[in-house]
Amino acid sequence: MKNLAKKALFGGNNIVSGCVALAVVMSIALGCNCNKDFDLANLGKSEPSNSASNSATNSSTDSASVPSNSVVEGLVKETIEKFSDGVETGDFTELHEYSSTNFRRTYTVEQVAEGFKSYTDKKKIVVPILKKVDAKEAEFDRPPIVRQEKGLDILVASGKFAMKPYGVRFDFEYVMLGGEWKLLKLVINIP
Repeated sequence: MKNLAKKALFGGNNIVSGCVALAVVMSIALGCNCNKDFDLANLGKSEPSNSASNSATNSSTDSASVPSNSVVEGLVKETIEKFSDGVETGDFTELHEYSSTNFRRTYTVEQVAEGFKSYTDKKKIVVPILKKVDAKEAEFDRPPIVRQEKGLDILVASGKFAMKPYGVRFDFEYVMLGGEWKLLKLVINIP
């Protein structure tokens, strides 16, 4: 067991190592503010923000603002499709453009491609698995929620698409910008 864990964490399995690295990088890039006063709502303003009012986070808003499961499932499938296309071609431009403005300012398309290199290196295995998602129904870990963070609506959806021999786990967050949900956090795992 010890050797199996060591092998999985330290390079014996490139997909697992890539998933772990990708989850860490994408969590930092797309969702972590590391206790700094980082106000996405005021990025374009030169005035200092009131950190007391901006740091409030509600766990979820009323259910009327949460899209239906079918709408969220469509959003998740669209994200996985763009990710799959990027893995297949090695060009993550479309996924990059689909992401939030802050993410695009922080990471270039080339940096995104490098972050997903473990997937593109195994694209003959990964892409067919990802393409099967469209025909499956999402199994959410918990009902999707919309939470408020620094004045922004954040849609949170996590779960899986159960398939044989490998399913696809997802943990996504989207931010509402300009009337559209923009990708904020992307974690995909093919166990």
